[in-house]
Amino acid sequence: MSLSLGLVTAILIVGAAIGGANGDAMVSGSVFCDQCKDGQVSLFDYPLTGIKVAIACPGQGGQLKVVSEETTNFIGSYVMRFDGAPDMSGCRAQVSGDGQGCRAVAGPSQSLNLVFEMFDNAIYTVGHLISQPAQPMSNCPRSSSPVPRPVTPALPPPAKRPPVPHPPQLPPLPRLPPTPSVPFLEASACPYRMWTMPEHECYWRVLAPDLKVSIVFGPLAARKYGNDITLRGSMAGRGDPYKTLLREGTTALLNSYNSIQFPYHPLDVVQHLNVALMGGSTRQVLITALQFLRANSGRPGNVTCKFTTCK
Repeated sequence: MSLSLGLVTAILIVGAAIGGANGDAMVSGSVFCDQCKDGQVSLFDYPLTGIKVAIACPGQGGQLKVVSEETTNFIGSYVMRFDGAPDMSGCRAQVSGDGQGCRAVAGPSQSLNLVFEMFDNAIYTVGHLISQPAQPMSNCPRSSSPVPRPVTPALPPPAKRPPVPHPPQLPPLPRLPPTPSVPFLEASACPYRMWTMPEHECYWRVLAPDLKVSIVFGPLAARKYGNDITLRGSMAGRGDPYKTLLREGTTALLNSYNSIQFPYHPLDVVQHLNVALMGGSTRQVLITALQFLRANSGRPGNVTCKFTTCK
């Protein structure tokens, strides 16, 4: 499905006219288990579910005081909303408690980074928070620092040897059979209609169709869409900007788990949808929905849907 430039422009103008503005600040980020204890998120680390994150801001005398706590969802992300758009530039975020996800201690706190501010709305992001185990994982890569080599005395030049005759030419090796493709590594983008077909049920590998939207996308989505709607049910939304946002956001999340080459990472999908909901503007909701729709349709790059009938 394609939209002409004139239609998109008309939608944005109408959205700007009816969109509202709320004075709010939103903070979002993710928590990972730092299995290698190297202080950064790497290939061996994984997101932590159900971990409490605290936001602390300077109070009287400059002492940091906890102003809010939130629990990470099933993909390790969290979103906090503050009414009145307070200045949170001096606040910090940290895993609260003892970081039970790694059964050890929480990593260092992170500052809040202001990434958007307009019409009394502010959006802050936090660098990845980590929790570290007592001991690093056994198969973590060793330090890349070079080990100095001992200095050895120079050897005398070797004596000249007679030329070695060339060995006879060997016959060419037979061609190996082609390596089977791995579906997750292929570029694939499927629209929502493909995900709703019963013959494609097997592609719901990570997310179950009956999983609640409130669990996947967090409290902001629960406030807007309720606690009962499922991921499968969100695919039926149409005729309303917010229903379209949820339909295309769910589709983008499924596509991001199905193909590593999809333009959005799963955490990005959740964050973009929450930012659109937090803004309170129909225009922003429409823009985000159209961006998801474009990616789900395989643009840019004319990527096709690689679904086949499930056996």
